[in-house]
Amino acid sequence: MIGKILIANRGEIAVRILRACRDLGIPAVVAYSEADRDTLAVRLADEAICIGPAEARRSYLNQPAVISAAMISACDAIH
Repeated sequence: MIGKILIANRGEIAVRILRACRDLGIPAVVAYSEADRDTLAVRLADEAICIGPAEARRSYLNQPAVISAAMISACDAIH
């Protein structure tokens, strides 16, 4: 059973995942870049954690940053 999930996506995809998590009763943490700090997904999330600068290869595509965010926020899964 998933206790908490890290969403390492952005935009509409992240919002859809958040809604599914809410329907399933799973707390969700949104990983975001500095450029995405004011997005709807970040506002709707149970928690949010910055994973780096705007450039995708230094944030969303940076595997150590995403995994660290999951560990810091005590997530059981990453989407």
